[in-house]
Amino acid sequence: MTRPIIRRRGAVRIGHTPIRTQLDWCRAQLVRRAIFTHCGSQIVSGDERVLALIRRRGRERGVEARIAYDGMELSLDELYGKGSVGQ
Repeated sequence: MTRPIIRRRGAVRIGHTPIRTQLDWCRAQLVRRAIFTHCGSQIVSGDERVLALIRRRGRERGVEARIAYDGMELSLDELYGKGSVGQ
């Protein structure tokens, strides 16, 4: 959630940026909704305290933060209003 998972493969840095940092990026770019995928075990375990913390950190930045899960389905009409997508 807060620490980067970055390692080196030769001279190349690879890994993941913490959700907190990604939420900061969302705020800076005026992204209002974020759905995070490919998360670490701390988040994937579904611990409600961790999920609540992510939602709270999102709200603090004006971002609706959600965590994707297996089988999750999204309706763009529900997210953006019927007829608004692609217009």
